[in-house]
Order: sequence, then C-alpha cells, then structure tokens
Amino acid sequence: MNLITQIKHTIRDVADFPRTGIVFKDITPLLLNPTLCKDITAALVTNCKQPIDAVAGIESRGFLWGVLLAQALNVPFIMIRKKGKLPAHTVAMHYELEYGSATIEVHKGFVKPKMNVLIHDDLLATGGTAYAAAKLIQQEGGVVAGYSFLIELGFLNGRKLLSEATANITSLVVY
Repeated sequence: MNLITQIKHTIRDVADFPRTGIVFKDITPLLLNPTLCKDITAALVTNCKQPIDAVAGIESRGFLWGVLLAQALNVPFIMIRKKGKLPAHTVAMHYELEYGSATIEVHKGFVKPKMNVLIHDDLLATGGTAYAAAKLIQQEGGVVAGYSFLIELGFLNGRKLLSEATANITSLVVY
C-alpha cells in the first residue's frame, strides 16, 4: 500500500464535530504508527523544494509534524498559537472564520526580517487560519516560503486564498 493510501485508510472521519454537519478528519490514529509517522515526515521534507529558514506550525495539530519537519530540515520551529497561550511579548493577527473569528499570535522577534518561513498545519480547509499566519509572518518582516499540509479539503478552495502569498502549496492527501 502506498503512503497516500495508507494515510487515507488510517485517518478517521468523525461526523458532526466540532459542529453539526461537519465531517472532521481525525489524524490522531496516524500517531499510533511510528513507522507511518516517519514516512509522513520524509514525504513532507521531500515536498520542500525552496530555501527554508524556519518552519512555523499552527496550533495545535500543526505542531505535530511541524516540529518534526523543522528538525529534519535543521531549522528553527516557530509556534503560532491562539491568543493568550504564549508567555512573553507577542504580535497578533485577528481574522474571520466561517463560523466566528479568532486571533493567533507569535512571539515578537522569533520571525526575523527576510526569513523564509514554511507554514505547516495538519489540514487546509478554507485557508483562513493559514492566511492569517502568513499575514502574521509578513507583519514581522518574514517571507512566506510556502505552505505544507498533511490533508487538503480541495472542495473548500483554501488553496486559492493562500496563493496570494505564494504558489508553493503542498498537501500530501487531497480530498
């Protein structure tokens, strides 16, 4: 079984989570298989063609492979978290979601001017959170080198929104 097929067979669909009508793609079963996790990391690394100075992972599932990707690339890992979760001075970006609004933050000074940052998250849906992360990186003087996702829900067209910052958008599995 190839990697994409194995990932698709392992991911679990959870109906009506977090709201009625949504089918949540649960990646937690992937974490039960260390070999599969290593293979996923290797595939994410292979997708990185551009120069990367840091990987920024979006809370919380973006931390799982984001930090592994950063370690494999031998670059720093930068956490992008929900408002109020980082302990020191932060910069923030407020944005609208399909069912509300949110604010994400990064530690001030972690993104250096002209730093090429790869933004990683587990899932690309409408693109709102990753787009806000890109704006946050750019606000700090960084350059969005690309986006990396484990899963993409292509029917939600998030890729179109993200292409404003860069055309370098990779997803291992597309539904």
